[in-house]
Amino acid sequence: MRIWGKVIKNNKIVKDEVVVSTDDGSYQDNLKLCIRELCYKMDISKPYWLPPNVKEYNRRRKTTFNENHFIDKIDFDKFIIEEISSKEE
Repeated sequence: MRIWGKVIKNNKIVKDEVVVSTDDGSYQDNLKLCIRELCYKMDISKPYWLPPNVKEYNRRRKTTFNENHFIDKIDFDKFIIEEISSKEE
């Protein structure tokens, strides 16, 4: 699984990372590992998944988090995660 994370401020990407998980666990476990690693690399807190995020991610393999998804105050407008296909696929 490859996940691309982007931090957006003023409609510009200010940080982006791609992380890969090859864990033998479930899809959900791999997704959680990727999100945790993205947040660590970008030095942001981990967002809350709300029902609209789950629905959007299941439909498009992409979702957006804004200030309503974080406990701490954020200094960016949104955090977007998107699953990207592997190069060998």
